Amino acid sequence: MTDNSKRTAKQEAKEKVRRRINVTVDPDNYEYIPEKKKADYYDTDIQQRVAIYVRVSTDDIRQTTSYELQKKYYEDFVNQRPNWTLAGIYADEGISGTSLKHRDAFNRMIADCKAGKIDLIITKSVSRFARNVMITIGMARELSHLKPPVGIFFESECIFSLNDDSQMALTFQATMAEEESHTRSRSMETSLRMRLDNGIPLTPKLLGYAHDADGNLVINPEEAPTVKLAFYMYLYGYSTQQIADAFNALGKTSYLGNINWTSAGIVQILRNERHCGDVLTRKTFTEDFRTHRTLKNRGDRPQSRYINHHEAIVSRDDFIAVQRMLDNAKYGNRSVLPELRVIREGILKGYVSVNPRWGSFTAEDYYRASQSVYGSPEELTEYPEDTNIEFSPGDLDLRGFEITRSSFFSNKDKPFVRFSNNSIQFSTECVRKFGKRNRIELLVHPLLKRFAIRPAQKENRNSVVFSYMDDLVYYPRTVSASAFFSVMLELMGWNSRYRYKVYGFQYGSDDEIVFIFDTDDSEAYILADEVSNTGADPSVKPFSSQKGRITGIPQQWARSFGSPYYLHELSLSALDSLDRNEWAIMLEGQLFETGKRLNVTPFDTLKAYIRTELAPVTGTEASR
Repeated sequence: MTDNSKRTAKQEAKEKVRRRINVTVDPDNYEYIPEKKKADYYDTDIQQRVAIYVRVSTDDIRQTTSYELQKKYYEDFVNQRPNWTLAGIYADEGISGTSLKHRDAFNRMIADCKAGKIDLIITKSVSRFARNVMITIGMARELSHLKPPVGIFFESECIFSLNDDSQMALTFQATMAEEESHTRSRSMETSLRMRLDNGIPLTPKLLGYAHDADGNLVINPEEAPTVKLAFYMYLYGYSTQQIADAFNALGKTSYLGNINWTSAGIVQILRNERHCGDVLTRKTFTEDFRTHRTLKNRGDRPQSRYINHHEAIVSRDDFIAVQRMLDNAKYGNRSVLPELRVIREGILKGYVSVNPRWGSFTAEDYYRASQSVYGSPEELTEYPEDTNIEFSPGDLDLRGFEITRSSFFSNKDKPFVRFSNNSIQFSTECVRKFGKRNRIELLVHPLLKRFAIRPAQKENRNSVVFSYMDDLVYYPRTVSASAFFSVMLELMGWNSRYRYKVYGFQYGSDDEIVFIFDTDDSEAYILADEVSNTGADPSVKPFSSQKGRITGIPQQWARSFGSPYYLHELSLSALDSLDRNEWAIMLEGQLFETGKRLNVTPFDTLKAYIRTELAPVTGTEASR
């Protein structure tokens, strides 16, 4: 009974639908209003303002014909249709279609569309409009949403963007156009890599050189003196701006014929390795085929260096010396050839003098400088760990006991140094002990991972000011160390995201005073957010915290409180056994040659050459 009721109800519902659909319309009371006729490329009876877009991707003279023919063809194409009005020909010549950058005509055409000046765009093909899927599809949709909408007709593919059934075809063709550009880019990349890695480096036009019939670099006798003068003046002590001013006064011209020299232009000459006869390939690279952004190659792409590839204008040693000087100039150390000095004996044996304004030395340079004063690795061992301990009757055996690290106690008056944000700052205790001697020399022992400071005279090129006086009281002054900071982090094995605080001890007194900071007795300050994101047990509380940072301690500290008692005593007794002369706290560091010794052009030779070259504008001997 229930099933019959359901079937009856369902049948009645169907009948209602049929009656509603088969309703009879009274023609006397009904009016049909048709939609406006949509613009269609094939309808030429509608008044339309038509824009032509033309593009060729290179400046090759062979494409000029294509470029001009496209413009002429479409101009006639529009004029043959009486209801069409040419709104303009928008042409980009020698511009890539993978982005909108530098496509001035294209961007101007789109702006005119949005301003209501254009109804239809005609272009040869999808690839001429753009070789980027996002640009092609995005622009077609954006123009279709304008009031009134603007359509794009791609003649080769016979696609009209306002047709509903054209979207799939347009997306497919746009993808093909982009992939074609991608394929060409990869082919060019492969070809370039094969060329660079097989002895055929690219050597574009360069000041001081010309190309012979075989494409090899040969010295241009008219331009080479300009290059040589730039190097000699910089070695002599002139700044890049002073060199630029001198070149302007002399009327020197660049390889492009420009006579307006700038400091940046001089740096480009001094940085180019081809002036010393070498060729370094791929110093820059293109990010990808869409953006065409040129980036500096920092190991992102392989490189090749060809040494003695062609005749040099300046010696390689002069070139290397200039590079070091340029590296340090940005840290305020202009016209000083950098050098490393290592202390060879005394309490500071193996410590290397640091100039925080020098950025041309690597961590490896500091390691080698420190190692140079040790005859064998055993010399680095300050005290043997397996020393036999002798006891007298009644002595207490303290083997197994440890001297607790000072970090676990109050350090209010304990000297320390803080490393953070490319700077170094010493505690008030250090500053007050040095008193009016507010200049110090920074020292680092990369093998023992220690840091030290001692008083220094103003004449010491490595000296830095680390304190200032206010109301007859000395206070710490932050020492900028941006040039050296990253190397310091590498030497100590530190994390660049953390701040570090290292406690130290004072040795000596009066004039013979030094503070030594052992990184084994250091703390790291880690951002609290960084710790909370590690999933650590929330019930575990930090040792201490400062302004959103949590104090971190080395993992090995979790298994000990400090150093073994007898080893600690041995280290102190070893120091106490040294007499004042053996401490040698103020012993000057000895020069350490990093790599091959540079045979830089002598000062008198530089001076004579500069005087000769500048004579037309100075009439006198060159001076700084």
